[in-house]
Amino acid sequence: QVHLVESGGGLVPPGGSLNLSCVASGITFKTYNMGWFRQAPGKQRELIAVRSTRGIITLADSVKGRFTVSSDYAKTTVYLRMDNLKSEDTGVYFCNAAEPLAKVMTADFPSWGQGTQVTVSS
Repeated sequence: QVHLVESGGGLVPPGGSLNLSCVASGITFKTYNMGWFRQAPGKQRELIAVRSTRGIITLADSVKGRFTVSSDYAKTTVYLRMDNLKSEDTGVYFCNAAEPLAKVMTADFPSWGQGTQVTVSS
């Protein structure tokens, strides 16, 4: 059973940076595609980044050039580095994982973790 714990959120001013972590357990990390999602206040959850099992990173247009994804396979952790944060990046950030990439792309998961809150404000 997939168990994911997100952390690293906080309050930062516009232009600031944060590094989110997602620790995975209960899975064979290298065979799972990983996704980062965010849910802004009053909006639906959206996919913002994917790390495929081949190590290919795909980013939403809204975060390209500002966010990057990396992984530590020894720690079964995927990171979301966020730079030049904007107020519109405010929201709860979630990670999730599935073996079929299509499930990550369509957010087809049986459950979600609690996420980590990111607030960008001066």
